[in-house]
Amino acid sequence: MNPERDLITTPVTEDLLRGAADVERTAHGLLPHRLPARARLRIPDDQLATAEARPSGVRLVFRTRATVIELDALPTKRVYRGFPASPDGVYDLVVDGVLTARATVPGGRVRTLDLATQAVELEEGPPGTARFADLPAREKDVEIWLPHTEITELIALRTDAPVAPAPDSGRRVWLHHGSSISHGSDAERPTGTWPALAAARGVVDLVNMGFSGSALLDPFTARAMRDTPADLLSVKIGINIVNLDVMRLRAFGPAVHGFLDILREGRHAATPLLVVSPLLCPIQEDTPGPLATDFSTGTLRFRALGDPAERAAGRLTLNAVREALAGIVAQRAAEDPHLHYLDGRGLYGPADHAELPLPDDLHPDSAGHVRIAENFARHAFAAGGPFAAATG
Repeated sequence: MNPERDLITTPVTEDLLRGAADVERTAHGLLPHRLPARARLRIPDDQLATAEARPSGVRLVFRTRATVIELDALPTKRVYRGFPASPDGVYDLVVDGVLTARATVPGGRVRTLDLATQAVELEEGPPGTARFADLPAREKDVEIWLPHTEITELIALRTDAPVAPAPDSGRRVWLHHGSSISHGSDAERPTGTWPALAAARGVVDLVNMGFSGSALLDPFTARAMRDTPADLLSVKIGINIVNLDVMRLRAFGPAVHGFLDILREGRHAATPLLVVSPLLCPIQEDTPGPLATDFSTGTLRFRALGDPAERAAGRLTLNAVREALAGIVAQRAAEDPHLHYLDGRGLYGPADHAELPLPDDLHPDSAGHVRIAENFARHAFAAGGPFAAATG
C-alpha cells in the first residue's frame, strides 16, 4: 500500500471522541460540543455559544497500526477587527501517552469580532487537513487533541491501516468547570492548557467545561455537570463574576449554594468536589469590575473600571469572592465530607506572578499554564489531596 495514495477513510463518529458532552451533525461532518443540547437551548449570549463549541480538552482516541494519519476538518477561526490574525489552532498528536507531533489546518471560516461594537462577521472558507506521518508501524493508542482556540467540524479520518475505537483506559474521569484560564486562554497548544497538563500528571481522563468569559454559576451548566459521568469534580469560581460585574455579594452566596446543590443531586452526591477560588489577578484583587479592554500600549490588555470604595456596598472583588467561598465551603463541609476548598492563589499567587506575570494583566501564558498545572497536581492529586488515588 502506498500511504500517499491508498489511505483508508474512516468516518468520524461519536465513539472516537473523548471529552465532548454532545455532537451535532452538520452539512460538513461532526461538530463536538462541550454542553449538551438541552443546556445549549438556555445559552443567553454569543460568548458562551462560541466558547462551548471550541473543543478544549476534546480529542479523537483510537487504536491503529497506521504510520500516516490525516484528519479533514473545517475550522472556524476567531479574529479581532483591527488586530493581526491569531496563529492557526494546533492539533496535538499523542501516541501511547507521549506528545509526538503537531499540525494545523489552514483555511476555514473566519469569524471577525469588533470589540468596540461586539458586531460579528462570518466569512466562509474551505476545509483543510491536519497530517501526521512517519509514525511507528506498531499497534498503538492514538489521541488527536483538537484546537482549544477554534470551533472544529470533523469531516473524515484517513489512515494507511484500519482504525478501531480505543478500549476504556480505566482511568478516573475528572470533570472541571472554570473560566477562560481553564478553557486554555493563551496556552500555545491543546495539551498545554493547565487542565490538560494537570490531568496528565494526575493520570486521569479530562472533561473540560472551562468556558471563556462564561463561568457565571449558570444553573444549566451545573445540571450538565450533574448529569455527566465523572469520578472527580472541580469548579473554579469567581473571576468572570467579578470582571463582568454580574452580581453583588448578597446574590453571590445563594448562587454558589444553588450551583453546588445541583451538583450534589443524583450521581454526584458523594463525588469528591473541589471548589477553587480565583487565581491572583492584581487588577481585580480589590477593585470591582467590570473590565475594559485597553489598547493604549499597542497590545490588548485589560483594566478594571470599578470603584474600590463600593466594596462596602457589596461590589465584588477577588478578595471578597475568596472570603465568601471559604465560608460557604466550610459551612457545607460540616455535612459534606467530600467537599473541599482550594485558595486559587495556591495555584498562581504573588511569587508566581513575580516570576511569570500575566501578559495582558488577566490571562497566563504557556509557562503560566505549566505552573498552575504543577501546583494543582501537587494540591489535588498528591497523597492526602482531595483527588488522591485510593491505595491498598
